[in-house]
Amino acid sequence: MKKLLLPAVTATPDYRPAVTIVEIGDSTAVGEGIEVIELDAVKLQSKPLRARRIVVRIGASVLLFHSTNLPIRTRTTLQSGFMAYVAFGPRAAGTLNGLSIGPDRVLAVGSEIEVEFVVAAGYESVSFLVPPDDILAHLRGRQREGELRLPRGVELLQPDPAAAHALYDWGRHLVNMAARQPQVFDIPQTQTAAQVELLETLLATLGSAANVEFAARDLTRQAHSRVVQIAEDFALAHAAKRLCVTDLCTAAGVSERTLQYAFKELMGITPVAYLTRLRLHRVRQALRAATHGTTTVTAEALRWGFWHLGDFSRAYKECFAELPSDTLRRKPDAASRLGSRDVEV
Repeated sequence: MKKLLLPAVTATPDYRPAVTIVEIGDSTAVGEGIEVIELDAVKLQSKPLRARRIVVRIGASVLLFHSTNLPIRTRTTLQSGFMAYVAFGPRAAGTLNGLSIGPDRVLAVGSEIEVEFVVAAGYESVSFLVPPDDILAHLRGRQREGELRLPRGVELLQPDPAAAHALYDWGRHLVNMAARQPQVFDIPQTQTAAQVELLETLLATLGSAANVEFAARDLTRQAHSRVVQIAEDFALAHAAKRLCVTDLCTAAGVSERTLQYAFKELMGITPVAYLTRLRLHRVRQALRAATHGTTTVTAEALRWGFWHLGDFSRAYKECFAELPSDTLRRKPDAASRLGSRDVEV
């Protein structure tokens, strides 16, 4: 693997460090502290979460490394001014809007488009967030505008496998270096060298990529993903109501059998179990954000459709390993520190 050359000069002061490393133990904190994407997460198992996020800012571009020890569902939206290419680690498995992802594929997505990931335990990825104008300027300069185009919406690409692996390996190598020597990435010369290598590696990978040709099974799973998202959106929009499976079938326009199969195939659990878990996460988000005297556990439980408070407390503790009253008593800034913490390196 090509090694990034680091100049031995003194870093210039900067108000924001180039490298941020966060260990995450609370699924409701996964989306906190990221400037460039909006991210909502639900863990799919009631076990302790150990997730990690490393952010490396390289000029106008950003690298994001994510890993998780548990199956997790995320709904992610990239902010305007960026497009994203995502390379997946060797153990990465799961779906993107119902379509299979893995180490031989690269995701390309434009800004302000929501995508839903459902990933298995052991998932790792590196996301390359790049301003579209930077890519276009390099393509024009190389007279390659006809070879590559920017993503329109969400696209899964199939590069040469060696190129896909090389893109992930390069990103992971840079992230590991940033974790060991974060101060080096505050140096302007390092920023310039890393940005050049990022664009060269990315363009080399994209030059060998074609759109994935999907089998009938992929298209069926994609349709099931839409069913799940419609049911989820409907449940959130009617949070205080006591919804039943009939309501979800009507909202999604499918039979009970299709609804059950869609959730089991994508989430690994039943619709009722998943939507209960989703509402528990929403209660926890509200309790973590609350200041003294602004709400109560009962009020938030009722707002999110939990009518039997004893059952609610037991389910909450099983999911998050603490009582809802413990979450509420904690100050918002303390709750945030417990959910995700910066790492000294």
